[in-house]
Amino acid sequence: MGILIIVLLIVILILLASCVKIVPQANAYVVERLGAYQGTWSVGLHFKMPVVDKVAKKINLKEQVVDFAPQPVITKDNVTMRIDTVVFFQITDPKMFAYGVENPIMAIENLTATTLRNIIGDLELDQTLTSRETINTKMRASLDEATDPWGIKVNRVELKNIIPPAEIQNAMEKQMKAERERREAVTRAEGEKKASVTVAEGKKEAAILEAEAEKQSAILRAEAQKEKMIREAEGEAEAILKVQQATADGIRMIREAGADESVLRIKSLEAFEKAADGKATKIIIPSEIQGIAGLAASLKEIVTEK
Repeated sequence: MGILIIVLLIVILILLASCVKIVPQANAYVVERLGAYQGTWSVGLHFKMPVVDKVAKKINLKEQVVDFAPQPVITKDNVTMRIDTVVFFQITDPKMFAYGVENPIMAIENLTATTLRNIIGDLELDQTLTSRETINTKMRASLDEATDPWGIKVNRVELKNIIPPAEIQNAMEKQMKAERERREAVTRAEGEKKASVTVAEGKKEAAILEAEAEKQSAILRAEAQKEKMIREAEGEAEAILKVQQATADGIRMIREAGADESVLRIKSLEAFEKAADGKATKIIIPSEIQGIAGLAASLKEIVTEK
């Protein structure tokens, strides 16, 4: 009898222990009572009725990542390629997730494949290869709307790989090679053009500088010649001025000495005599001087024609 009581107590303790549940962080438990939805347990300590209550589903509320296998799709220009996608989703409603669809991950995979085929079918090959961001945005919006009744929030969708057929890949590689060669030729031609322009500009600037230097040199030579002529003219003018000043001083001194008209005429004759010593072949003597009888001997010394 005592053993039976002990066994009964152990069974009761096990039942009570099974009725105590602790829900960890970022998790939720869906609880059913007699097969019907009873409630959703969040983080913390919970108790359930023995036998009649059970935890129907344990749900992870963290963001999850699913990598789907490549799916065959056909573009608008009838090119068949394979695309694999990565979906980032999070469960927002544990009840709807538990009772909304039988296999949520398979449902998301099939939905992703059909949505991808619909989007790619409206694009050509080149658009498909260059419009990943557009495709990702459209797929995320479509999947998020479709999975909302299942309690799933689709946060991101990424195209992991786009695999075109082998012949398309070879053609693309040849096209890329030709494009690189074209860019190289254009770059080389532009470099040679710039080099030629630089050389021509250098020659042009050198010619301009040389002409400018020649111009400045000519200006300096002209200014030097001008200054030389000015100095020579100033020297001649100063010499003439000094001669005239000396002549004026001589005449003034003669007058101050009381010389009469005859002496002045004799001085004039002396001046004509000095003039006769030059290169002139003839000398014209004023009539006043010719009329002086007392100066006949002096006139004989002047040679009128050489």
